Amino acid sequence: MTVTANITPDNPAVVLSSEGLDNPTGQIKPDSPQAQAAIVIQDLKKSYGAIEAVKNVSLSVQPGEIFGLLGPNGTGKTTTLRCLCTLTQPDSGVLEVFGISVVQNPSAVRQCLGYVAQEVALDKMMTGRELLEMHADLYHLSKAQSLDRIQSVLKTLNLEEYADRLVKTYSGGLQKRLDLAAGLLHNPKILVLDEPTAGLDIESRQIMWQLIRQLRQSGTTILITSHYLEEIDALADRVAILDRGNVIACGTPQELKTAVGGDRVTVRIREFTSFEEATIARDALLKLSVVKSITINEMQGNSLNLVVAAQSDVLALVQAQLENLSLPIFGIARSQPSLEDVYLSVTGQCLNERLN
Repeated sequence: MTVTANITPDNPAVVLSSEGLDNPTGQIKPDSPQAQAAIVIQDLKKSYGAIEAVKNVSLSVQPGEIFGLLGPNGTGKTTTLRCLCTLTQPDSGVLEVFGISVVQNPSAVRQCLGYVAQEVALDKMMTGRELLEMHADLYHLSKAQSLDRIQSVLKTLNLEEYADRLVKTYSGGLQKRLDLAAGLLHNPKILVLDEPTAGLDIESRQIMWQLIRQLRQSGTTILITSHYLEEIDALADRVAILDRGNVIACGTPQELKTAVGGDRVTVRIREFTSFEEATIARDALLKLSVVKSITINEMQGNSLNLVVAAQSDVLALVQAQLENLSLPIFGIARSQPSLEDVYLSVTGQCLNERLN
């Protein structure tokens, strides 16, 4: 697979090209292998009045993979999922699940999907077991199927000891796991998770990550949205970055990082650097031939984020240039590109800035 980058100040975008895929940014051709995908979304559009929630989303998800949708709130992630899960009627576009049209045959699609929304909606006056029994009835499971599946999901999600307690006594992490259990009751081929760890503490997030990996290992295809970069990096086989209702980059996390190119150097002039001083340092460092671009990161005290050539003396050159201006160095570090760098390159902003 060949991955190339095309990043300029006027067009800060990652462009992926591949010999193995007709269009790795998501466009699906009827005669391509992607037509046999677990999920196909092509040219999806959805507006609410004058607001274009989804402008043009195309992607495919292969059977058995974890596919991540990354982006801040308001980029069209949840609307895309709701259209896929038959909860929202799209304005136009193709949506298919294992070749079944979402628009033309929604009942059959629902049999294939388990959807866990971002907001937990549980009856807290029920026990966990009672709530799962209610969901089993909604799925029209027989009594025998209901008993078997409830026991199975309780065991899989480590909820057996909490099953007969009232939901109102559950922690946030346990409520998320119970919500996930409800989405797995009918043994769906595809699990759709909208921000599954939002609001959870670190320990609960790690538990949820482990459960998601176990589900993938059992053969479940998983489509997950998140605005946590480390979550998508840790879980996803492939990722699509959404911005203002469009897919602007797609590939494996490593492909996207490689496409950005160069190493990263983070420089802090002072613990709290003024924007004016950071600008002076940026302009001076841009004169170095090894420096490709620099962004002033206001969310990190006006630190300087440099994209540099991968050569051994980069840090020494940066330090010498700042010393020539009599500027101090509070901290300096070099690293490989991250998904944060990918997001910055394709949007021109840090994800934290968009979230705030």
